[in-house]
This record gives sequence, C-alpha cells and structure tokens, in this order.
Amino acid sequence: METKGERGGGLRAAVERRSAAPVVFLHRLPRWTLLVAVFALLVVGMAGTGWVAAAGLLVLAVALGWFAYLNWPVLDGSGRLLRLAALAVLVGFALGRGIGRF
Repeated sequence: METKGERGGGLRAAVERRSAAPVVFLHRLPRWTLLVAVFALLVVGMAGTGWVAAAGLLVLAVALGWFAYLNWPVLDGSGRLLRLAALAVLVGFALGRGIGRF
C-alpha cells in the first residue's frame, strides 16, 4: 500500500518513467551536442521564415518545457518564474514567426 509521499502513480511518475531513457541518452552524448542542437534550432527560428521558423522555436519550447517539468519540484520560485518566462517568450516568438509578424 502506498502513502501520499511515495512515487507510484500519477502523471508526474509516468512522465519521469517515460523520460528516464531519453534523459540517459542525452546525458551520454558529448556536452557540445546539445548546445549545438539548441543553437541550430535558435538559428532556424530566428533566421528562418514562416512555419519553418515557428517549428524550430516550438521544438525548442517543447524541450525546455519538458526539462522544466522534470525539474519543477526542486526549483525555487525564481527558477520557476524564469522557466515560465522563457517558455512564454519562445512560444510568443514562434507564434509571431508563424503568422508573419516578426
């Protein structure tokens, strides 16, 4: 029988279980690989046009959101606020690029 504090069910536990293998894979990559991928997505998002640029920024936003969700319990208030602001900016730019505003 589980108590309230134990991990066993729920959305967070399911996401953590499903994320274990991809996180280990990313951890085993050379450090520069993730940096190059983030930079490439930013370049596509900022230099590209239309939905291609929006897609690059949205992929980056999904990755940031995923990492933010996994780290949420250990973040303090300012860390949470910073991640939410970064997500809002990325999604805002993606929408702007997608509709041709930026």
